[in-house]
Amino acid sequence: MKTAVVKVKIKSREALENKMNEIDLEFEPMVWQHDRVYLPRGFKSGNNMPRMIMRTEMKAVDRPPKYELILKRHIEDSGIDVVNRVIVSDYVAAVNIIHQLGFELKSEVSRRRQILPIGEDTRMCLDKVDRVAGYYLKLETKLKDEDKISEVMDDLARTLMVFGQDPRSQVEQPYFALM
Repeated sequence: MKTAVVKVKIKSREALENKMNEIDLEFEPMVWQHDRVYLPRGFKSGNNMPRMIMRTEMKAVDRPPKYELILKRHIEDSGIDVVNRVIVSDYVAAVNIIHQLGFELKSEVSRRRQILPIGEDTRMCLDKVDRVAGYYLKLETKLKDEDKISEVMDDLARTLMVFGQDPRSQVEQPYFALM
């Protein structure tokens, strides 16, 4: 699946929530996510190399966690992410496979995330990342084959403005690079 993503650091969570209340929108309940980020040996930023993420997600303390393996490749010159996801039933076996493929643990990122679906293919995420100051607002949309990336990115920028955010203050780095 191909996605387009725009992420900004918000100045005020309260202002964002006030704006959402004005247009009668509300985030889904908060989930806790913990990502173990693996990079291939010899990883160099800007070379369109993949990263693998083992994600643990907890929706409630009385429910079992969900484990997901995510393969993500950011295509630098296009602004597109190519993402493949699979639910994992055996966490330890999946991590062993990652290591055998030549990936090394680079970072661990924990966050509290709230999601707001916007239409069928777009969602907004409000993230509070442990050990990183402030909140981040992330818009991501699934791309169709006929989509023009420049038009999609313009739509995402306009959506950010509706919520009082400046699309020119985009954060390009993944969360693990901000730590």
